[in-house]
Parts: sequence; C-alpha cells; structure tokens
Amino acid sequence: MALFADKKTERKIKLLREREKEDLAKLLSKKYGVEYGDLSRVSIDTDALKLIPEGVAKENKVAVFSKLEKNVNVAAHSPKDDGVTNVLEELKKKGFAPKLFMVSNKSLEKAWTMYKDISFSEKTKAGVLEISSEQIENLVKKIKTLDEVIKIIKETLVMKKGHKTSRIIETVLAGALAMETSDVHIEPEESNARLRFRLNGMLTEILYFDTKTYNLLLSRIKILAGLKLNVKKEAQDGRFSINLGETDVEIRASSMPGAYGEAIVLRILNPETIKVSMEALGMDEDLLKAIMGELQKPNGIILNTGPTGSGKTTTLYAFLSKIHQPEIKIITIEDPIEYHLPGVVQTQVDRKKKYTFSTGLRSSLRQDPDIIMVGEIRDNETAKIAIHAALTGHLVLSTLHTNSAAGTFPRLIDLGVDEKVIGPAVNVSMAQRLVRKLGEKRKEIPIKGKDKEDIERILAGVVDKSKIPQTNHLWVPDVPENSSDTGYSGRTGIFEAILIDDEMEQLISKKPRETEVEELAKKQGILTMKEDAVIKALKGITSLEEVRRVIEL
Repeated sequence: MALFADKKTERKIKLLREREKEDLAKLLSKKYGVEYGDLSRVSIDTDALKLIPEGVAKENKVAVFSKLEKNVNVAAHSPKDDGVTNVLEELKKKGFAPKLFMVSNKSLEKAWTMYKDISFSEKTKAGVLEISSEQIENLVKKIKTLDEVIKIIKETLVMKKGHKTSRIIETVLAGALAMETSDVHIEPEESNARLRFRLNGMLTEILYFDTKTYNLLLSRIKILAGLKLNVKKEAQDGRFSINLGETDVEIRASSMPGAYGEAIVLRILNPETIKVSMEALGMDEDLLKAIMGELQKPNGIILNTGPTGSGKTTTLYAFLSKIHQPEIKIITIEDPIEYHLPGVVQTQVDRKKKYTFSTGLRSSLRQDPDIIMVGEIRDNETAKIAIHAALTGHLVLSTLHTNSAAGTFPRLIDLGVDEKVIGPAVNVSMAQRLVRKLGEKRKEIPIKGKDKEDIERILAGVVDKSKIPQTNHLWVPDVPENSSDTGYSGRTGIFEAILIDDEMEQLISKKPRETEVEELAKKQGILTMKEDAVIKALKGITSLEEVRRVIEL
C-alpha cells in the first residue's frame, strides 16, 4: 500500500511540475507578445510538420503543427532565438505565412514524436527516402528539352547512392513539370517497366527501366500518396504535393493491378499550366464576343461539352477568372479542385461522405451565390437542380459529356429534363477539343488531293468568308525522323457554340434530332468545330494532320 501511495504521489508531483512549465510558457508568451499554445490539446498535422526537417526542428526547438493552404502555425520554445527567426524566414521564402506560438518543451516533444509517421521518414532498401521540392525546382529551371529529360533520368537510374529512389522520382517529376506534362505513366511489363509522359495530349515513351527499380518506385510513390503498401489486387487513389516557390503542384496518384504488377499514373495538377485567360483559349473573335455577352447575364446555364481531356474545365476556369468581381459570390463544386481561384468558394466532391455534384449544388443554393460552377452534369438530379438554379436567378457554368454542341439537348432530355424548360434555362451550348500547336520547326506544303477536297467542302459553309485565310499551302512539322521533338509545342482549343434564341428555343421544345439543331444553328453564323479547326490549319497554328487526329473531317 505504501508503494502504491508513493507512486501516486510521484504522479501528482510530475503533473504539478508539468503544469508549472505550461504556466511559465503562458506567462513568458505575454512578455514576448506571442500567443501561447498547448499542443497536448491539438492534433498535429503531419503535412505541416514535414515543412521543417526533423533535425532542423529539434536543433531550433520549433515545430510546424498546422497548415491551411499558405497559412502555417509554428510552435517555438524560445520565440526570440535567431534559429527560430531563420526558420520563419525560410518558410516565408517558400510562400508561407507563419504565425508563431510559444509552447513548452513537452508540447514540442509531442510534435516531434509525429515525425516517425511522416512518409519520408520511412526506410526501404534504398535507405532514408526523401522528396525534395527544392531539387525538383532546380531541375525544372535547368531542363529545356525532352532529350535532356531522358538523359537526366538515365543518369539518375545508374546512381549508387542510398537515396537513389527518391532522386529518380524527383527527376521524373521535374522532367514532367518542365515539359508541362499532364500525366506520368509507369507501367510494369514481363521483364521491365515503361515510363511514358502525356505531352500535349499524346502519350510519349521516355524509357524502360528494370523491375527492381520499378518495385522501389512503386513502394515510394505509395508511401508519398498515402496508398496501402500491402494492397496489390485493388485499385487505389491518393495524392501528394510539391512546393515550387510560390506554387503548390498537386500530384494525384492512381494504382491499378495488372498482369505484371500495379500500373501507376501520376496526374499533375499544376496551377500555372491550368491558368489560361479567355483571350488565350483560341476562340474565334466573334465567338469570344458572344460568350462575353452571355457571361454578363444574371441567370441561365452555359454548358461546355466534349470528351475527357478536351479542356472543358480549363475553359470554365477562364470564364470565372474573367467575370470574378469582389461584389459577386461564386461557388464551385468540382471533382477534383484543379486550380484555386482567389475569392471563390470552392468545394470538392467526396463520395465517401456522400457529397456529390447534386448535394453540393443543392447546398450551394442556400449560400445565395450569383454564379455556380458545377464540374459535370452526369445524372438526372444534378441536371434538374442546375436547370432550377438557372431559372431562379443564378448563372450556372457546367460541363456535359457529348460530342457536339448540338448533342447537348438530346443528352439533357436523356437525363430526364423536361424539354420545355431546356430552352428557357440554357443560354449557350459549346463544344471543344484540344489540338497541338505547331512549333518553330515547320515547313510549307502545297494544298492538294484529299486535303484540298476536305478544306473546300468544309469552308463552303462559312458565313463570313473574310475569316478564311487566302493561301495555297499548309504547314507541317519539320523535325528529324528519330528526334524526340515532335514539332509541336503547347495546345489550343477548337470550338463551336449554339446560342439559344427564340427560334432555337421553340425547336428544342419539340425534342429535335442533332442534325435539326445543327441545321438551324447555321443561321447564327458561328463557326462549327470543323470550320474553326481548318481555318487554324490554314493559318499555320496547327497542321491538318493534327486536326484529323482529333476530329473527323
């Protein structure tokens, strides 16, 4: 009993001492003019914690314990120390806005114990794995061509260092970012693995590497993206971020089981490549003016259609950026949020929590928005709520999976929308695709044969003939046969649109066929997608071969 009493007394003394230390930290925080924090009462954000390496954190008695976008909370035992000041300056250089809290040693020790849970503290055969945003940023500045990307990756693959796996990932990501790649594909085969980049919408082979390296990369990417290492027979999705100066690039990782192992796709969501102005989309001047007019209206729906990867969402972002004003409330429901728009309330679909496009749209209407962007109308409920929102004083922007602007109306009817309300609700229906732009290395070829026939047939329907360039030649890439340079650089949109006027509204109410809608739309004088594409080919913006790859002429 005496032993038990002694232990009880010891615990009481220990608690009193700890309380004294917390009281002292609280007292000193007032003296230093810094807010007091008690980390024993909060959960530590490991994404925030890893902004400072463990060694630096312990040496300077600091820890980043919370992060919300660029705002970070930093705990320190001695706020006025030079080491703490240096840490805060480093965070500011990386674009963060740090807020300092004074804490006790016990609080810091609690935060430091969380370092063991951070992915880059894990070990494999390759040693301690760490991904360096600084290393990636330096490589991005250095790399200029695809050949350089391949050369640097090959040099990294033969490294003997312990952190080789991390360096390979950094090099691959740096190369992808430098080339403005949208996706990185790592695909295991029978005796090796293949690395491919999606450049300007086209998958481009980079190189092959051995199975051992593939297995190390797979494990490392899974750790980074928060995927389960022991799950190999199911598809998984995760994410991680890279900080490049003032830009946070999000990487969406997807794994899928295959015959020889798990295929990995890394989707790169770089705000700098997604951010495009309306004027830079590639729209015909008259269409641009028409869309600007539609964006000024207080209500109705603007629908953008096309297959996956055709740039629909980027176009909607450009619209929002153009019309956003401090006095306008904009809410978006996206899957995923690809680019953060300042001053816009953005929400993301979460199927696990049953937050879908329809529930998000219904919730957003209670927030009294002026403009709502819905990532995609894919079911009856979302379509009906969007129509209701448009008819009750809201401007709605959304996308729909159809092949043409005229196909929008049969698609909405298929989704169960009453054809009599489609006309009054929809302002404009658009369709778009992306074509690669010709680079500086190009040459002229005469227009002849089938090319001439197709061009003449398509341009015969253009109402304003002044839009047609007067030329007898086309342009094609002029690059060596075995070069990794394709002769194309970047992409531009090809568009078509149908404005809903009284005549079109009456037609839609009769459940028309696509061809009937197209026939009536010709009166509006807006270029069709084929006309827009052929005119861009005649101007040398793209090649006719590229146009044929994307649409049927």
